[in-house]
Amino acid sequence: MPSGNNPFDRLRLIRSPNIGPVTYRQLKARFGDASGALEALPDLVIRGGGNRVELAEPALIEREMAAVAALGARYIFIEDADYPNLLTHLDNAPPVITVRGQIGLLDRPTVAMVGARNASAGACRFARTLAFELGQAGFSVVSGLARGIDTATHIGSINSGTVAVIAGSIDVAYPPENRDLQDAIAERGLLIAEQPPVTEPRARHFPYRNRIIAGLASGTVVIEAAPKSGSLITARLAAEAGREVMAVPGSPLDPRSHGCNQLIREGATLVQNAFDIAELLRPMDAQMVRQVFRQTPKMEPGHEEEGPDRQSVINLMGMTYVSVDELVRQSGSSQSIVQMVLLEMELAGKLERGAGGKVRLAA
Repeated sequence: MPSGNNPFDRLRLIRSPNIGPVTYRQLKARFGDASGALEALPDLVIRGGGNRVELAEPALIEREMAAVAALGARYIFIEDADYPNLLTHLDNAPPVITVRGQIGLLDRPTVAMVGARNASAGACRFARTLAFELGQAGFSVVSGLARGIDTATHIGSINSGTVAVIAGSIDVAYPPENRDLQDAIAERGLLIAEQPPVTEPRARHFPYRNRIIAGLASGTVVIEAAPKSGSLITARLAAEAGREVMAVPGSPLDPRSHGCNQLIREGATLVQNAFDIAELLRPMDAQMVRQVFRQTPKMEPGHEEEGPDRQSVINLMGMTYVSVDELVRQSGSSQSIVQMVLLEMELAGKLERGAGGKVRLAA
């Protein structure tokens, strides 16, 4: 009989509606494996106020797994030993990623490089040289395969260790002009996607991609970025994850440099060459030891979430985001009760999770 943690059950759980990264990990912690979680979902949804559970269709999962295999790609689940160690430290780390290429590149010290899509020729040349020098120094370089700085970064490190995280699925080339580069990275570097096959990238996918870029690296370098650009979002996510944020200064007369200069004013480290980056990150990387995913011990199903404690948690919820610790404090309930109530509400589509692990009622 197949294990309850077989890839099929895990993928089916991940692809089911209302199952996000946090919910997936909580379900696995509570019920021990994906099979147990799938069996428990109908009751959890009803307890959370929903009418019925919608599980991913088995035929859909079979087709997806066949498509990934046909592409020469494979899944890596968060419980697997070769799942990127630094990425597991994110609260919302993707439960599964699809990869093509050399996964061993992420065992090396890794630095992220991001910047403007409409970058200047000088900035692209600098990014290409910087990525090349970092590769020669033993670093893997991760970026998002976008136009401009990302493209220059991958070209500079294609022969020494480049990692591309894409917003769509692993079988979709975006932007289209980077198709050949994307194929080359899959052969000589590492290509990573979170979305299932045949998923065209949409605006909502890019923040998810950015958190993977930031999560894979010990530090993020920004080269040319407007004040409200996606590159600054990646830098913010890196800072929230406790990683180093670095920026290359630029002319105050060029709007594309305003974001980098702003980061430096706010405390990012000013860097001008590969040596600056290596000097900053190597001590951190020496302390990073690969760890197998540490799962919370299985909690036996019981009645700890019954009674007035449960209702007090629900009554405290509103349309404004609040931390789970605050709900624990104000409700007087245990952490396990609060987490279980929130899990049930999320599965029923009645709860939204925001940045920093905060929650609110779904609109």
